[in-house]
Amino acid sequence: MRWTQVTDVGLTRLINEDSLCVCPEIELFAVADGMGGHQAGEVASRLALQVIEQVLKKRLPKTNDPSPELLDAVKEANEAVLQAARRKPEWRGMGTTVTVCLKQDEELFSAHVGDSRAYLIREETIIQLTEDHTLVHELVKNGGISREQACFHPQRNVLTRALGAEPVVAVDLRRIGIMPRDLLLLCTDGLTAYLRKEEILALLKSAPGLEEGAGNLLREALDRGGADNITIVLVEF
Repeated sequence: MRWTQVTDVGLTRLINEDSLCVCPEIELFAVADGMGGHQAGEVASRLALQVIEQVLKKRLPKTNDPSPELLDAVKEANEAVLQAARRKPEWRGMGTTVTVCLKQDEELFSAHVGDSRAYLIREETIIQLTEDHTLVHELVKNGGISREQACFHPQRNVLTRALGAEPVVAVDLRRIGIMPRDLLLLCTDGLTAYLRKEEILALLKSAPGLEEGAGNLLREALDRGGADNITIVLVEF
C-alpha cells in the first residue's frame, strides 16, 4: 500500500479549515472540511479527526466488520465538536464534514457525513463511494433540478448534515471489496466543485505516480478558480 496527501488553502481563503488523517498503523484515511467563524472550522475538522483516530486505535477489533467501531468513532467526534463549541462562545455554530475509510484485509469500510467525498478508481472506472449531504443533492434526487443545474446552483454548498450541528448525527456506512492496484481518493469539495469524476479519472490515469496524480488534481482545481480549501488523500492498494 502506498499513499500521498496534499492540502492547500486555495486562492481566496485566508485560513485552511480542512484537515486530513493518514494512519498506516491501522490503515485509516480521512478528510474533513470545517466551517465556522474565528477559525472555528479549523478547530472542528482537526478535533473530529483526532477523536476518530484515537477511538479507532483503542477499539478496533480483529473482526471481519469494524463498522460499529467506525460509527461509534464518528458519533464521539460529533459529541466532541459540540462540547468544544459550548466551551467557547467564539466557536459556537462550528461544524465539519467527515469522510473516513478503513482498510481491513481485502475490504474497505467507510463512514461519511457531509459533502467531502470518497472515490474508488479501478482500471478505467471511477465510482463515487459517498453521497453528498447537501440541499442541492436532495433537489437532484427528487427531480427538482438536473445535475448540470446543480453545478451552478447558488445553494450548492448548503449542507443537510454535518458533525457538530446536532446532538444526534446520521452517518452513512459502506463496505466494498477492493483489489490490487485499486486507488482510493478522499477529497474535500474544494476539488469536486471544479472537477467532475470523469476529469478526475483522466488526470489520475495520465499521471506516472501518486504524487504526480495528486499534484495534477490540485493544480487543475487552482487553475479553475481555487475559491476554497483543497485537500486530497490518494491511496494505492
